[in-house]
Amino acid sequence: MTTHTLRAKRRRSALRAAAFMSPWLIGFSVFFAYPLLSTVYFSFMEYDGFKEPVFNGLENWSYVFSAYPAFWPAMGNTLWLVMVLVSCRVVFGLGVGLLITRIRTGTGVFRTLFYLPYLAPPVAATLAFVFLLNPGTGPVNTILADLGLPAPGWFNDPAWSKPALTLLAVWGVGDLMVIFMAALLDVPKEQYEAAELDGASAWQRFRFVTLPNISPIVMFAVVTGVIQTMQHYTQPLVAGKVASGIIGNSGQQFEPGYPDKSTLTLPQLVHNLGFQRFDYGAACVVALVLFALAMACTTLLIRRRGGLLQAGD
Repeated sequence: MTTHTLRAKRRRSALRAAAFMSPWLIGFSVFFAYPLLSTVYFSFMEYDGFKEPVFNGLENWSYVFSAYPAFWPAMGNTLWLVMVLVSCRVVFGLGVGLLITRIRTGTGVFRTLFYLPYLAPPVAATLAFVFLLNPGTGPVNTILADLGLPAPGWFNDPAWSKPALTLLAVWGVGDLMVIFMAALLDVPKEQYEAAELDGASAWQRFRFVTLPNISPIVMFAVVTGVIQTMQHYTQPLVAGKVASGIIGNSGQQFEPGYPDKSTLTLPQLVHNLGFQRFDYGAACVVALVLFALAMACTTLLIRRRGGLLQAGD
């Protein structure tokens, strides 16, 4: 076989591979690479969506990090939700999954009851929680007052607004419950039997048998939870808007983050800067910060898991 024939064969193989990869390449280019490059480009521009963009160097970056007062509260709230909300969802989802796999009767009923809240639309679920946790007339605070317990301000109190959002997220933990149930049912029973013969307690069986077997699923839940929480937008926005008494389409101007910027997240900041203040350059800066933060957290988690696996081996 001549050199020319070998080159032609390799070229045909490369073209065939490119043809099979073309749907992914087109999707990656149109929906990821181009928006990312455009965001980087506009982050160095003064642009309001109407006039031609004008290069202004690092002014947008300097404004966001030093002059815009809402950036650092939004950053702190987003990181708080990533650490607390994701941890609570994973722990609660795993706990419910363990509980349902252990009970002998009514499994289908309990599985349905815990999964149904996940199907509730985010806006409707948030409205329901704002009503239930209303500090003046909500049934939750009414019951707490009847029991002689302190009644928090929930979505009207900066100290309790993020815990209230965490409760809302934990209430809709049905997706993680189903994933963990599938993983728990795949754990080999022989390993549990061997551990019992060795005299392992329930906690030791969970630690040394259950967790090692479901650790990839736990990592999947944590990584996807971090990415989803980085995009937390609808629930805090609706909760803050309803708790503040501003109704949609009422003509009133609403600055996200009520009360006292405690529910303000980075995605809300992107929307506020880009579509309410028409400062697309600053909005692109915040979007890039959010992207970098998500990439850093995801990479750290994956590398951490890789280090743990090597240590275990």
